[in-house]
Amino acid sequence: MSDVDEQAAARDATNWAKKVSTLNVAEVPEGAININVEGKRLASPIQGFGKMWQKTYQVHLPRECVSPTDLIATWKRRFPEFWPEGNAFYGPLTGIAPGEVALLNMTLPGKMKLSTGVMVLYADEESFTLMTPQGHMFAGWITFSAIEREGETVAQAQVLMRASDPIFELGLAMGGHKQEDRFWNHTLTRVAAHFGEPDREVETQVVCVDRKRQWSKWSNVWHSSAIRSTVYTVGAPARGVKNRFGSKQPVA
Repeated sequence: MSDVDEQAAARDATNWAKKVSTLNVAEVPEGAININVEGKRLASPIQGFGKMWQKTYQVHLPRECVSPTDLIATWKRRFPEFWPEGNAFYGPLTGIAPGEVALLNMTLPGKMKLSTGVMVLYADEESFTLMTPQGHMFAGWITFSAIEREGETVAQAQVLMRASDPIFELGLAMGGHKQEDRFWNHTLTRVAAHFGEPDREVETQVVCVDRKRQWSKWSNVWHSSAIRSTVYTVGAPARGVKNRFGSKQPVA
């Protein structure tokens, strides 16, 4: 390998997160809930339960509005601002960088609140990829990228996923897929609006890569962020009482 190749390989290596056995949240931002991320392993589609899907969402912008690298730089910097209302992305202070862990507060069908997170698996000037932990709605990767094509800048979000467990698989079948499509359509519409193109149509392509369900992974339900978030929410009043009286000092 030449010196040039070695330097290129070294630069590429810095774009990937280092291998980790479990996730660690260095600092929990105000308002975030860290109950389904700390100590969890990462989960690729191979570890998921449901059918495997590849979903691609694209929006085309005039090249004179923004270049692919500038679009990605802005997307990284303002990532939480482009999400739909009712969903929060608590990114690290260092921003979207390889190995960093972000906490998510999501709203699911039925207005159920879910606390989960993602890790930045890869990030460079043209794309970045987030990977889900155990217990997330799905096991998989979400890649955000931008390229120049025929005089336009094409912004894309692509998801490769399996529902994590039987409960989430049922949820996807009962409206979850449509909600996810709306989520990413809304996100890309906001990206386009940021660059002065609010009326751009978002193209959606959905492909079922594998129709088989991995029944051997049914036990993933043990890590379900939906169940754990619900238990956490139900227990909020009891925690409040405990914290209130537990903070009082005994009278001598």
